[in-house]
Amino acid sequence: MSEVKKYDICIIGGGITGTALGYFLCKLGKTSVAIFEKSYLSSGSTGRCAGGIRQQWSTRPNVRLAMRSVKLFERFKEDVGMDIEYKQGGYLVLSYSEEEAEQFEKNVKMQREEGLNVEILTPKQVSERYPYINTEGLVMATFCQTDGHANPHKAVIGYAQAIRRMGGHIYTYTEVKNIDVANGKVIGIDTTAGYFACDIVVNASGPWSNEVSKLVGVDLMTESYRHQILVTEPLENFFPMMAISFSGNFYMRQTLHGQFIMGQGDKDEKPGLNFNVTYKFEKELASKMVKIFPFLKNVRIIRHWSGMYNMSPDAQPIIGASEKVKGYYYAVGYSGHGFMVAPAVGEALAELIVFGKTLHTDISYLDIKRFEGQVLEREKNVV
Repeated sequence: MSEVKKYDICIIGGGITGTALGYFLCKLGKTSVAIFEKSYLSSGSTGRCAGGIRQQWSTRPNVRLAMRSVKLFERFKEDVGMDIEYKQGGYLVLSYSEEEAEQFEKNVKMQREEGLNVEILTPKQVSERYPYINTEGLVMATFCQTDGHANPHKAVIGYAQAIRRMGGHIYTYTEVKNIDVANGKVIGIDTTAGYFACDIVVNASGPWSNEVSKLVGVDLMTESYRHQILVTEPLENFFPMMAISFSGNFYMRQTLHGQFIMGQGDKDEKPGLNFNVTYKFEKELASKMVKIFPFLKNVRIIRHWSGMYNMSPDAQPIIGASEKVKGYYYAVGYSGHGFMVAPAVGEALAELIVFGKTLHTDISYLDIKRFEGQVLEREKNVV
């Protein structure tokens, strides 16, 4: 009989959260770590996202996580050893309603209290700074220069290569079928590549987070929703920032190679895993975007795909350790902004696992216990 393989820590999910966590665990000396990904690395939400990195949020936890992540993204090439095409071109947040503009004023006050440098712009200022944007109907805008974007695939590859260099392990095309629990404690996982004993399991499975959590009988209260996105043919680079609007329901940025990536939410989308695409999405988004960005009028769409938003009840991440099952941790429910905050989450959760406390970013208020009868502060800045 072959000897059972054992790791101290098994991470389920090979996206940005799983690889960031694996990287920071290895940096802290915990190299007996293995990541299990049922497909290829970044095959889930990470590889399907637009790659935006934004610090302009309506809740302090998200602002703090994003600000810490920006510090880590700024050092990514030096620390991790991979050029992830990170650019701090800023985020231009556009408001088309008076009510939202009032909320933006409150957001900016809080963001500045947290040390974030955010500008408030009038429609006239937006028009003068960005003459290629149609400001009809615009009430106000905010701008943060240190926001930006990066290549999600390269970020995951960078973390993965660093994990392997430091002695960690990654299993791709390996699905976790069951999490083995005995006497209220994690003791191993059963996978398509066999059984692996472990002391800790971390659920970083994105859209599949609640299905995975049911393997240990813990309801993480997340639901996944399809989110469609498209990319155009390339133009000469002239659009440095990410433009986004919550009231206008869109976001758009230009890639390093000149294409425009853009997307919008769908309030009628039903929960469930769905990676299909629709012509309705293309038609609605294109019609809207050519009005706001007239230069797009004759630009062709070359690709269209779907990703998933793993939503929590308050649109903020759910991060922590289970009180029900010892050794079971989770980092899920990012609600569309996992890539932006994953470096800070990976760092904080690694510290929590190794030291029993966080050293850089407090994540205690993102634990699932916040849903136990408390009044929730919902994150409003989500497309």
